[in-house]
Amino acid sequence: MIEVIIDSIRISLVSQHRIVMLKETDSERQLPIWIGPCEADAITIELQDVKIARPVTHDLLKNVVQEMGGKISHVLVRDLNEGVFHARLFIDVNGEMLEIDCRPSDAIALAVRVKVPIFIADSVMEEAGILPEPDIQEQDADFGEDEAETPDAFLDFVDTLDFDDFDED
Repeated sequence: MIEVIIDSIRISLVSQHRIVMLKETDSERQLPIWIGPCEADAITIELQDVKIARPVTHDLLKNVVQEMGGKISHVLVRDLNEGVFHARLFIDVNGEMLEIDCRPSDAIALAVRVKVPIFIADSVMEEAGILPEPDIQEQDADFGEDEAETPDAFLDFVDTLDFDDFDED
């Protein structure tokens, strides 16, 4: 199992869906999971510590688990089947560990509310994990000063120009 944190929630430009980016705690590798706007809002509300007048569905579930003597221990995105992620919610009830099947978005929304770890199965991360592309600014910093200032292709183009062609008649 690989522990992750929520790196960001992004908005798709082509649909109403959101993408939660889960980042490994000790690496740059990330796992993007498409989620609905309601689930994205539920996660964001908690992450940004927004106070709401009445409990939302994930607050209700958290309260029910606690009132019934359970304690959410962690969540696990355990499988990727035909492009669909599957998660498990682990609840300790009087020393007995229960595993409840759930959507990853719901598991994450609960995990942020009760502040428990989020894990990804190794096989899922191997199959769907990505490394973010470096920023252009970071790439420029990797070059020496001379190289970062002017690309060689541009200098080659300038060298081919005949400035006599620009004389005004």
